[in-house]
Amino acid sequence: MNLKIAIPTDEDMVDNHFGHCDHYTIFEIDEKNNIVDKMYLPAGQGCGCKSGIAAILNNIGVKLMLAGSMGDGAKNVLEAANIEVIRGCSGDVTELVQRYLNGAIKDSGLGCTSHEGNSCGD
Repeated sequence: MNLKIAIPTDEDMVDNHFGHCDHYTIFEIDEKNNIVDKMYLPAGQGCGCKSGIAAILNNIGVKLMLAGSMGDGAKNVLEAANIEVIRGCSGDVTELVQRYLNGAIKDSGLGCTSHEGNSCGD
């Protein structure tokens, strides 16, 4: 079974604030760690953790989210939907997936402390 990875995205870059992204880029990875498909899912309305996106991503088979900053509430909602979350990601989304597949990405452990200004950790 292929792995599906979701990334909060704005203009092919990781959106640093999960709850305000323009869309999600969904990558499908085969058993040989090759990207075999890439699709876009509109983010919809509302805060990321309250938008219902966790259920939508789960329904299409997403098992991992690579994100910039994300609060613990959103992380808990995604994990309750069986989606692993790795925070502290940045840069071009395709390059990020390649770095993840090469074992170079680890969770920063930093969550958002506020929904105002630039208070989210890198």
